[in-house]
Amino acid sequence: MKKYSLFVIAILLFISCNQPKQTVSKEQVSFIKTEINTVLTGWHKAASDANYNEYFNKMDSISVFIGTDASENWTKNKFQAFSKPHFDKGKAWDFKTLERNIYVNNTGDFAWFDELLNTWMGTCRGSGVLEKKDKIWKIKHYVLSVEIPNDDVQAVISAKKKNDSIFLSTFKK
Repeated sequence: MKKYSLFVIAILLFISCNQPKQTVSKEQVSFIKTEINTVLTGWHKAASDANYNEYFNKMDSISVFIGTDASENWTKNKFQAFSKPHFDKGKAWDFKTLERNIYVNNTGDFAWFDELLNTWMGTCRGSGVLEKKDKIWKIKHYVLSVEIPNDDVQAVISAKKKNDSIFLSTFKK
């Protein structure tokens, strides 16, 4: 009987600890998207205002920023080191959002997005992932890419052929 009681208690503890998180409602998803939109808009504004602390506080401590150059796959610390001189000069970058799509997981603590941007490089695309921890959304991963019209791809391939060759040689063993 004692073994049976311990078994039942163990099963009840297991079940209670493994309850799935509650699924968020459509209204909650709408609110979450507004929160995330605010975070991302504020993040871009912090860069245009050269507000270093505000910009990097929106990124998680283990976040990754992938830039437009093939070599730009930065941890937050490396991206901060790269960016600091730009922010210190009072001029970082100014990305204006043209459109943004935000997607939220069923439990409302994880989201991903894509955005079309007007930048000094022309039209770019940003995409990324955010996670909500302790009631705060943090950017975990961001990818910035330069958009190239399909009709211009061959010219871009030709223009970057030499640099691609040099870059790719670092991967040969």
